[in-house]
Formats: sequence, structure tokens, C-alpha cells
Amino acid sequence: MLQLRPSCEHCNKALPTSSTEARICSYECTFCAGCVDAVLGNVCPNCGGGFVPRPVRPARNWKGDNFLDKHPASTTVKHRPVDAAAHALFAAAISGIAPEQR
Repeated sequence: MLQLRPSCEHCNKALPTSSTEARICSYECTFCAGCVDAVLGNVCPNCGGGFVPRPVRPARNWKGDNFLDKHPASTTVKHRPVDAAAHALFAAAISGIAPEQR
């Protein structure tokens, strides 16, 4: 089950569970859309993967107790600002490769 982390790892922008600005990689590294586009270039600084929009967990119990009250989002903040220069060097070698082929 996705953790739904509460904020961007780089800029610490709040990303509530209903946010359409949240982006995640396959390891659930969580960043805001602005940082993914402007700072990271769609390359996760932790694993090298790409990002996709984070799904929104239903706030209401539509079926089978699959909703936020039953499965709450994480409250653990992972604020690890990215060193832009170091990331640019890391990403340079792989940014030209489509995320699904990395």
C-alpha cells in the first residue's frame, strides 16, 4: 500500500493526500511536480527512475473499507534537499533514456 508521504523531499512543499501535484517513483520517493520538472528533470535522485503522478486515495468509503480513514497516509516527512549540481552530473548520463528503459 502506498505511504502517501506528506511533502516534497526536495522543497518540503505540502502534498496532502488529495494533491494532484505529487509525483512518485517506483520506490515511493515523493516530490512535487515543480521540483520533478525544474530541478530533477524526471530523474529520481535516489534511484534514477522516472516519476508518475501519485494516485489519490479515496477520502470516502465507497467500497470494502478502502479509504483514508481505514488506511491513513504517512505523517513521516522525508526532507532531503537535492544538491542540484551533483544531481545534474548524475542525471546527465541517464536523462536521455526513457524512464521505462532505465
